[in-house]
Amino acid sequence: MWLVHPTKTVQYAEDIYSVNPSPDKRSLALVCPTRHVHSRGDTLNLSTLHINLEAQFDGVISLEVEHWRGARRLGPNFELFPDGGKPELSKEQVGIAKSERGTTLRSGGLSATVSPDQHSFSIRFHVSDDPDSELTSLLNRSVGLAYDPPISNPKDVEDLVRGDSGSRKHYVFTQTELDVGESVHGLGERFGPFNRLGQNVEVWNEDGGTSSDQAYKNISFWMSSKGYGVFIDTPEKVDLEIGSERCCRVQTSVEGQRLKWYIIHGPSPKEVLTKYSILTGHAPMVPAWSFGLWLTTSFTTDYDEGTVTNFLQQMSDRSIPVEVFHYDCFWLRAFHWCDFVFSPEHFPDPKGSIARIKEAGLTNKVCVWINPYLGQASPVFEEAAAKGYLLKRTNGDVWQWDLWQAGMGLVDFTNPEAVKWYEGCLEQLFDMGIGALKTDFGERIPTRGVKWHDEKVDPERMHNYYSFIFNKIVFNALKRRFGDEQAVVFARSACAGVQRFPLVWGGDCESTPAALAESVRGGLSLGLSSFTFWSCDIGGFEGSPPPWIYKRWVAFGLLCSHSRLHGSNSYRVPWLIDNDDQGADGSTAVLRTFVQLKRRLMPYLYAQAVQSARMGWPLSLRATALEFPDDPTAWVACDRQFFVGDSILVAPVFTENGGVEFYLPAGRWTSLWDETNVVSGPGWRRETHGFGTLPIYVREGTVLVLGKGQGEGGFGYDWCESPEVRLYHTKPGDSATVVDAAGKEVGVLEVQADGTLKGTECFKGDVVIKTIS
Repeated sequence: MWLVHPTKTVQYAEDIYSVNPSPDKRSLALVCPTRHVHSRGDTLNLSTLHINLEAQFDGVISLEVEHWRGARRLGPNFELFPDGGKPELSKEQVGIAKSERGTTLRSGGLSATVSPDQHSFSIRFHVSDDPDSELTSLLNRSVGLAYDPPISNPKDVEDLVRGDSGSRKHYVFTQTELDVGESVHGLGERFGPFNRLGQNVEVWNEDGGTSSDQAYKNISFWMSSKGYGVFIDTPEKVDLEIGSERCCRVQTSVEGQRLKWYIIHGPSPKEVLTKYSILTGHAPMVPAWSFGLWLTTSFTTDYDEGTVTNFLQQMSDRSIPVEVFHYDCFWLRAFHWCDFVFSPEHFPDPKGSIARIKEAGLTNKVCVWINPYLGQASPVFEEAAAKGYLLKRTNGDVWQWDLWQAGMGLVDFTNPEAVKWYEGCLEQLFDMGIGALKTDFGERIPTRGVKWHDEKVDPERMHNYYSFIFNKIVFNALKRRFGDEQAVVFARSACAGVQRFPLVWGGDCESTPAALAESVRGGLSLGLSSFTFWSCDIGGFEGSPPPWIYKRWVAFGLLCSHSRLHGSNSYRVPWLIDNDDQGADGSTAVLRTFVQLKRRLMPYLYAQAVQSARMGWPLSLRATALEFPDDPTAWVACDRQFFVGDSILVAPVFTENGGVEFYLPAGRWTSLWDETNVVSGPGWRRETHGFGTLPIYVREGTVLVLGKGQGEGGFGYDWCESPEVRLYHTKPGDSATVVDAAGKEVGVLEVQADGTLKGTECFKGDVVIKTIS
């Protein structure tokens, strides 16, 4: 608070020396010296920070801080406004005005006001029509630059060059104010406490599992409980001190000469996410089949064609349909990852094998594991190295290491020819009958001593951004081959914008109740970055789950948007979990129950998915705060429950005996399992559940369409044929949109003044309507 650390020199913007409006009245340029300027002589021998405020679109203003403006602007950069041009601001929405409060830049519903006093540094962000409704601000000593190690005089930084280990490091930072009671959330898939207050978060992709502060999916966007969010527009490492270094501030720092971020005002959190998705993109729809059960071989297990066929046949015999079968790493030969060649010892006829399991109706789609690394034992490595398709060191050597694959190289996706080559390798997989791809890894991207094919990119910025390029290439290859809304990747690493290439899963979790809770928090957190679709490893990845953990995880996992059974060194087929317990509480019966439940929910799930993808919202896991933003409990205490869409609340069970505690917000809630169980919120509730249920409550005013839990056609069945429609404490005007299995809207159901339901002509056959009141 009072003294600077001895290893740093810190200089703050002390004055706002000049405020310069742009001719089009859309931006303000501020010159901010790092000392108070009282005379002409005070303008010499000091640093200045240049701050640019710009109206972007309704409710969004960008702020960029620069020290030395001549520094090169190296890439890569996030692709902004990818789904269309920037929304226009009307003449009435944008402008600059001066008053006794200062100079105000307006961008629709959000404004920024710069202090009128040169010597009192202040930039306040507030609601345009209510200057006293402040969201956050930059106050005294909140914008600055820093050197490490410290300097004794300005000549010390004459040789300041980023990347030179012998030179000083240079940082730019901002510190936005936190209000009393304000909480901060998001920043990607983070497995620790849902509220980020008190945390130091580094936005830097790492392969760290789900039990640490490292994250596979670092998204430089955070959301405040006050109805605004901040998107930090850089793929380089961002260091955030969230109410930690200064308890009343969020500090954002980057190494370099400039820092840019966007403040986004909702006012609701859903509106914040929609505007964020305008900036960075939204998820396209994924096919209905992808919502069904995915079964994998697990990671290091010993499997072959016989194992695969046996697993699928047994699942079929037990009436548990498998929509996607996934071959994990060892479909490839040892030391040859990832060269796209099936191990001939284990799969002598891979194309024929895939065709046979499909023709037998044992699975709908086949997925295989890939990553962007090439082990040097494979001839593919030699080909890629010879053609210059692999990342190189600055001395011209191919960059290699032995961590993961012996002598592996990394595909350089900044080389257009390498991209074409890689796409050709994927096409060979599609020719064999593979229809989805798991894009693993992408976090271990080197930054020191390497040279990318595109010399205009900064290795530091490429570290996080590589996941965007990797997933984009694979997703687009799938889309070209199979058509729009049929492409599905199963990705582990991500940065801002990867939500455009669905879907992602939570990474390597342990088989413990703590890890189950970590996965819930990770999914909730990532959902606050416009990731609509999310999954996890049901049962836990590491270790062998005891039966009770497996069954509790099944109940949770089948209520995620996507559901996959996957492990490390042990299988996740239910009969191997509990010695084939044939009872009603056995793993097989529990898995069957929840697969059938999810299949029955498909009319609701798919309609909610269409809306969520269009608006940039999470389908599941959706934080309670998104639906009840004015409830403080929803922001700070609801990280063990979630919404599926906007009407169904789910509370996973973390205990063997079935005890569970959860929170119901204001309103009437009805158990999906028992329509006589109606609870009024707000309040906490304790229940005990067997393995065939968990708390699932339907919100009042819900028109819920249910299809068939069993039947032909997998998860893409015709749920408009003879559905059941439940009206949960509805009133006139309550409604639900009906979409078919192709995602096309076919009708709208609406409750009439007399309590009847309008719009059922979109269905075929007999429709069962049940009123619950």
